[in-house]
Amino acid sequence: MDALTLVIVVSIVLLGLVIGGAAAYSRSKASKSITSRPRPGIDYSPGVGDDDSEPRDTARKTVETILIPDVLADPTTTIEGIPPALWEVEVPEPALGRLHKLRARLARSNSVFGKGLLGLLTSGNLDQQAWDDIEATLLGADLGIAATTELIAALKIRIAQENDYSEDFMREALHQELVNLLGPDLDRSLCIDAAERPAVILVVGVNGTGKTTTVGKLSRVLISQEKSVLMGAADTFRAAAAEQLQTWGDRVGAAVVRGPEGGDPASVAFEACAVAREAQVDVVVIDTAGRLHTKTGLMDELGKVKRVIEKQSTVDEVLLVLDATTGQNGLVQAKIFSEVVDVTGIVLTKLDGTAKGGIVVSVQRELGVPVKLVGLGEGPDDLAPFDVEEFVTALLN
Repeated sequence: MDALTLVIVVSIVLLGLVIGGAAAYSRSKASKSITSRPRPGIDYSPGVGDDDSEPRDTARKTVETILIPDVLADPTTTIEGIPPALWEVEVPEPALGRLHKLRARLARSNSVFGKGLLGLLTSGNLDQQAWDDIEATLLGADLGIAATTELIAALKIRIAQENDYSEDFMREALHQELVNLLGPDLDRSLCIDAAERPAVILVVGVNGTGKTTTVGKLSRVLISQEKSVLMGAADTFRAAAAEQLQTWGDRVGAAVVRGPEGGDPASVAFEACAVAREAQVDVVVIDTAGRLHTKTGLMDELGKVKRVIEKQSTVDEVLLVLDATTGQNGLVQAKIFSEVVDVTGIVLTKLDGTAKGGIVVSVQRELGVPVKLVGLGEGPDDLAPFDVEEFVTALLN
């Protein structure tokens, strides 16, 4: 074979490779244009770059999207060879009025106000010792020094003005002053109605507060409000976290975006928002790994997760999950988390397991943001939007 023939053969081979590559690329683009909605089982590669640059296609990490809402809405749907769903999607109970249904459970646990405090106020002898005992009771209920002082002063004024020591008057006076302390005018609604994009909720907190469970229960609350939900499993350090979210997703029809164990949580969060935008999902809820507020490196990482999400979408809510049983210790945690990621609302879990309902007042005053949701049990629908009147009525029941 002479040189000219060799050149011709090589040229033909190269031309064939170029044409074949172009055809493959066209088929790939065409297949993606069939639908704007992502498919279960597809591997996504976020490739989030450094904090100070736009996300780029380096250091790619596999991210899997599972259980897309349109498939779950009709379990008989078959897409591209994927068999029909074999699970039964639950219908969560409406979120409105949940706290009223759970009021008895709250009343049983929070006996400090209902029995101890009312008992002191109606003892018939409100001398200095009685007021000292009332102060000690309120401080023991995690109300905090400033709020305790304010409440006692308000009660003294009411009693002096009315000169009424009956139990009915004391109960009504205490009820009204507690409502005032809790800020009845605070906006406790979730920002879940973003214009032309999915609303983004970032859920943060220390280890053991129940963040992943809260994300699952919150998704049920949102779905009960007829919102489509995608959950981002950005807790890549705890092996069971992604599986736990997947179980919640299976039950209520929420999509889940997850990454490899030990992977970059910011990549998962970024891709969850991207997939949600493509799928036209209403709300994205991002679960993050629990971290001690004293660990500077982990707190910096949490700040990175938020910054990376903001490269493509506004973070509408940052919900801090606090364990109500930790009392005043939780306030230190709350303050540092708020400094790192600008907390917009509090979720108090395990409120049914403590007699210290005053933590609701303390944490609101410490952060200047409202308690928006409370956890009152282990059941899937035991996360309730916080209602001031219902809460105080339960405390004094």
